This record gives sequence, C-alpha cells and structure tokens, in this order.
Amino acid sequence: MKIEELERWAFLLTLTLVSCLFLYLIKPFFASILWACIIAILFYPMQIRLQEKLNIHTNVITLITLIVCIFLVVIPVLLLLTSFVQQGIFIYQRIDAGEIQPELYIDKIRQTFPMAQEFLENIGIEIASLRENVTKAALATGSFLTKNAYAVSVGTFNFLLELALMLYIAFFLLRDGKKLIEKLIYVIPLGDERERLLFRKIAGAARATVKGNFVVALVQGTLGGFIFWVLDVPAPILWGGVMAVLSLIPAVGAGLIWLPVAIYFYADGQWTTASILTTYGILVIGLADNILRPLLVGRDTKLPDWMVLLSTLGGLALFGINGFVIGPLIAVLFVAFWQIFGEDFNSYN
Repeated sequence: MKIEELERWAFLLTLTLVSCLFLYLIKPFFASILWACIIAILFYPMQIRLQEKLNIHTNVITLITLIVCIFLVVIPVLLLLTSFVQQGIFIYQRIDAGEIQPELYIDKIRQTFPMAQEFLENIGIEIASLRENVTKAALATGSFLTKNAYAVSVGTFNFLLELALMLYIAFFLLRDGKKLIEKLIYVIPLGDERERLLFRKIAGAARATVKGNFVVALVQGTLGGFIFWVLDVPAPILWGGVMAVLSLIPAVGAGLIWLPVAIYFYADGQWTTASILTTYGILVIGLADNILRPLLVGRDTKLPDWMVLLSTLGGLALFGINGFVIGPLIAVLFVAFWQIFGEDFNSYN
C-alpha cells in the first residue's frame, strides 16, 4: 500500500472518530440545537426582509428577529403551559378529595355499553385493571404537577439553561447560517448541486412540518378547548392542551380525548350533549386536521399523506416529541436521495 493511500485512510478514520466523539459530546444538547436550527429556518426570511428595509448592523437585525421570536412563540407557550399546569392541579385536587372518581366513569360506560366491555376483553384489556390504571395515572400525573408546579410552570434551571442555549445558538445560526451552509457544501463530497438541493429540501420540510403541525395543533386544541368550555367540561384549557399535543399524531390525535368524553355523555344519558360533541368532533375538529395538515405539511414537503403519517408516527416513537419534526425530515431525505439517484442513473443510460 502506498504511503499516500495509507495516510488518506488514516486521516479519514481519524476524521470519522473525531466527528463521532464531537457528536457524542453535544448529544445532551440535541434538543436545543434542533430547535435552534428550526427557529433559524423559520425566522430567516423575516431577517432578510428586515435587512432589506433597515440599514443597520447584522447583529442588531438578528437580535430584533430573536426578540420577535420570543414574543411570538416562547412567551405564549410559557403562558399556555402555566394555565395547563394550574388546571391539571385543580383536577388532581378534586380527584384526591373524591369529588371526581375516574373509576365511576368507566363503570358507567361498562354498564351502559356492555358490548364495549366484551370488545375490550376480546382484545385483552380487563375492565378491572383499566379502572385501577386510569385512577393511578390520574393521581400520579396530578401529584407530579402539584409537587413540581413551580418548576413546570415557571421553568427549572435546566429548562431555562436549555432555552437560553437554544436562543444563543439560534442567534448565530440566523447571523451566520448562510456562511455555514456554504462551508458544509464545500466540505461534503456529494456534489455542490446535490447538496444545495438537499439543504433546500431540508429547510422546506422543517418549515412546513413545524408551521403546519403548530397550526394544526393550535387550531385543534383551541377548537377542542372551546367545545369543552361550552359543554361545561371541567378544565377545558387542560384538555385543549392535551388535544393540541395529541394532534401531532395525524388521523388520530384529538379524538383520543373528545371521543371517550362523548361516550361517557351517552352513557350518562346526556344524549344531546354527547351528540353535539360527537358531531363537532367529527365535522369541526376532525376536518381541521384532514384539511389543514395535507395543505400545510404534505404539500410543502412534497410527501404523500401516508408517508407523512408513517414518518410522523415513527419519529414520535423513536425520538419522542422532537420526532414530529425529525421523522418527516428523514422521509424527505429518503425521497430526495432516491430522486437524485434515479436522475443520475437515468442520465448514464
């Protein structure tokens, strides 16, 4: 083996090792880096427009963009989280005092709809264990919120540290992101045109996924909380927040909350209330997902609906809450690489 070839392979091996070590080093800050990148992608067009209109230093423009981001995104999320926790504690206190007994709701549904009990038993779910687990889960969740109310609503030191780190990284990505992309294009050996195409697809997919899912979650959570408030369901903000989070799961989402509530209303003899909630859930909450998600996510990512669903579910299963972004990004990269391969292969024939 020639010395030059040995040196090249040794360098590549060392480069790979150092890169893996660096990635392992920053692994604890993965979420902060991911959301800093997303903030940079989402708010970069705003920064460009500000630079065109305001003849001031780039650092000042970037700082203004971040401040806008804080007021539009960070503060509203913290306020909603505070209300969410407060209503969660309120529900827990009522359960702990015996004013709300989750097992009684299950018993009422079982007595009114015996076929539901047979169905659950056929798929291996025992009513007794379900009653016990629901009560334990409600008490455990409420107890956690009560013991950590200040930490959850205001923010722990670690949360504030990650938030500050995210904004700090986002500042430099907004300011120097274009230069960083050019450096990556320079060092990655895939061909400049291919790399530019991949970066454009990644940016478009991230922007569409976050904006689309955020809008869908906001709309479904608001619609769900509103109908719960109208029907006098306890803690509508809490359940609206839960529906907003669950709406990240396409085709299922908010139905995991409003459908059991509607079933309970039927079991309790409140047929009018149950019918209103069922109709509203199907025609309003459900259609909001079926109409908005394909328009905001599938269209911009250029992914079919079934691939958006599978990639989102797979991302959530593998990466947790961050997976609703990571999953579609991986799917976009998968499609993009095969498109590039197909174009290159056909060009050789």
